[in-house]
Parts: sequence; structure tokens; C-alpha cells
Amino acid sequence: MNRPIDLRSDTVTRPTRGMLEAMARAEVGDDVLGDDPTVIRLQERVAELMGKEAACYVPSGSMANQTAIRAQCEPGDEIIAHGESHIIHYETGGPAALSGCMVRPLSGERGQFDVRDVEGAARNASIHAPASRLLVIENTQNRCGGSVWALERVERVTARARALGLRTHLDGARIWNACAATGRAPREYARNFDTVSCCFSKGLGAPVGSAVCGDRATVARVARFRKMFGGAMRQSGLLAAAALHALDHHVERLKDDHANARRLGAALARVPGLSLAYEVETNMVFVEVEPRLGSAADVCQRLKGLGVLALPNAPTRIRFVCHLDVSAEQVDRAAELVAEAVGAAAHA
Repeated sequence: MNRPIDLRSDTVTRPTRGMLEAMARAEVGDDVLGDDPTVIRLQERVAELMGKEAACYVPSGSMANQTAIRAQCEPGDEIIAHGESHIIHYETGGPAALSGCMVRPLSGERGQFDVRDVEGAARNASIHAPASRLLVIENTQNRCGGSVWALERVERVTARARALGLRTHLDGARIWNACAATGRAPREYARNFDTVSCCFSKGLGAPVGSAVCGDRATVARVARFRKMFGGAMRQSGLLAAAALHALDHHVERLKDDHANARRLGAALARVPGLSLAYEVETNMVFVEVEPRLGSAADVCQRLKGLGVLALPNAPTRIRFVCHLDVSAEQVDRAAELVAEAVGAAAHA
């Protein structure tokens, strides 16, 4: 049976042969005891890439964000973030459950905001209000089409946040895609933040893992909360080896995913009944479905029957994500099958 064209997420990739070989060769220790040499190498490598003193390897992007929040906030504090942020929609209420924090959501096009928004959200010290503590920026911004923050906007927003006494965290799960799109080095974005999370299991194609980078004292707290939240692993060098292989071999090719996404977006925009929700900037394509075709979930179910997997992002919106397991030829075929599914719905 042919494997479906899986465009649900860039998390669905399978390890390449070279990655599996790197995992098999990995030298391991006990990371809970701090002596897994491959984990140590990964942490040093990613800290250097981000221009930070230290890094902590964690199992997932959600844990990366939540340990960074807990390391910098106390119960009763408030986090300022865009209303479409991953920490709000996809981390199961983690800020409240794990750190006792509120989130003050901001609005703005494509999941972004500016100085005036932060100024309006930051609270004056008062016994009546939560304490504004942490600003979170997500780059690229998932729910708003994989949009990329311009470095200049990041610089002015974080500078104002620091002046207001806030710490800053970059949810950089897809920072590698932002850098591929802009030509910026990761440390150019990271230097504006106290902590940075980055993911190895999305665009880079590793099976597991993220990292949190920052100063040594904050990363030490991250490691403590990783243990508290159940994320400390033992011979995790097997997984860290996959991340190191991904950093060596899968960063430059992200541009191929972006090109495939533009190719897919252009094809889907020509399908009657569909329209692009956002301009394609990185590896994500979001399309709006006209109500006459049914819901986004209905269309995705029809696509599944034809061998294309995608996810509804809203009642009338579908997300398609390009990644290293999807070729340009498969993108073209997926577009044909989408047109077939939509055409059948239109004549049903």
C-alpha cells in the first residue's frame, strides 16, 4: 500500500538513514546524572549557535516553553503574548497549571505585535494586579501561517520590554525556518531574549527533542524544572545524536520546504472554492474553504480517502505543512488530489 502524502505537520518525518546511523553510533551516559557526552555536545552546540552561555535538552517544544516560563516566573505573575501563541493554544494550560501564571493576550496581524501593544499590556506594580513578568514572542508564528518576525521589530519590541522590567522568551520552535527565510543567523534573533527555545523534531526532522538556551543560572533552573515536570531522561544521547545530525545536514535544506510550500500555495490558490488565508512565507500553507464545500474537517476527511493528510486549523481553514519527507513531485500530486476532492464536493 502506498504511503499517504502527509502534510499534517513537519513533526511527522521519519529519521533518515544517516540519522539512524548517527543514533546507532552515539556515545551515551546518564543525562540525569549529567554525564551523557552526546547530550553535552548538543547542549554546547546549540548554546553556541544561539550565542548563549548554556542550554538544556528537553523532550518537547512544550516542555521547553514551560520550563523557560517556570524558570523566570512565580505564581501570580503575568505573561504577555500574542493571542494566537502556541503557549496559549497547544500547551494544555501549562502556564496556569505548572507555573500559576496568567497570560495577557495581544492582537496583531499574522501573530505579531509592536511596542505600543506591549506598553499597553504591561501593568504598573500594584497589590491588586498580577505582576507583568515575561514577554513571549513566537517565531515563526504557527497559527498565523508560519509568519516570520522581522529582526528590526523583534529588536524594538524586546528593548521596550526590558525597559519596562520584563524578561523575554523566544518560542523558537521553528527559528530555523525564520532564519532560512531571512538569511539571519539564529544568534541574531536570540541575542534579544533572556531565553530561547528551539525544536529539532519539526523542520530539522529529528524524532524527538528541543532545547532551552540562556544564561547559566536560568538554564540551571530550567534543568531543575525539567526534572520536576518529568522530562529528565537517561541515555538520551541516542536522541541527541539525531539532533546533532539534523543540525549538520538538515538546516540548509529548509529552503526546499519553503519552495515546495510556495509551489503548493500557488496551486491551491487556483482551485475554485479555496483561497490562501495568508501569504506563504515559510513551510506552511493555510487555505480558506468556502462554506458550500463543507467544513475544513469535511475536506480533510475526503483528502484522507484520496491519500493526502492535512489538518483543519479552524472551521473553514486547513493547514498544509511541507517537510523533508515530501518532495516537489508529491506536492504537485497533493495539489491535484486537493482539486479532485474539492471538485467532488462542489458537485455533490
